[in-house]
Amino acid sequence: MRLRTLADFDLPSPEENGGSFLENALLKARAGFSATGLPTLAEDSGLCVAALDGAPGIHSARFAGPDADDAENNRLLLERMRGLRPEERTAHFHCCMVLLHRSDDPEPLVAQGLWSGSIADAALGTGGFGYDPVFIPFGDLLTAAQLEPEIKRLRSHRAMAIRSLLALLDALYPSQPLSLKA
Repeated sequence: MRLRTLADFDLPSPEENGGSFLENALLKARAGFSATGLPTLAEDSGLCVAALDGAPGIHSARFAGPDADDAENNRLLLERMRGLRPEERTAHFHCCMVLLHRSDDPEPLVAQGLWSGSIADAALGTGGFGYDPVFIPFGDLLTAAQLEPEIKRLRSHRAMAIRSLLALLDALYPSQPLSLKA
């Protein structure tokens, strides 16, 4: 099997106007299938902060505005979190993946992953992207941006969603062994 990415087809990213991670992932998967005619895996993910009623959530990439970069999104998040006690800083990354076998697939495969933690008082670390510099996974003292890439690849919300998806595929196609390599 040869995996191909959106970049292989030179297609624009579809508009993410769904009301949930699942809706956005489904929109992306349908757009990918419609453009290529191939089974399509799509995902949507973001950071959900309890003290902000789940924000930035599905708006994670554009939290500080449509043209904001990661640093601006992190600055706004830290500003909104200022003064909160440690127990009020809980958050999680949420990833939802959808695999469509055809455009009108009545039962697409859906896999989700959550990576729970808290929001730091300041951005720390240079690894990763997005909110990694301000997210401290539960059980760690370092932000996701300070973790070794191999550790993050094993623990992240996307890694959890991929493992869940592989388990679903394994149940559907038991004679085709699947694995996730770090």
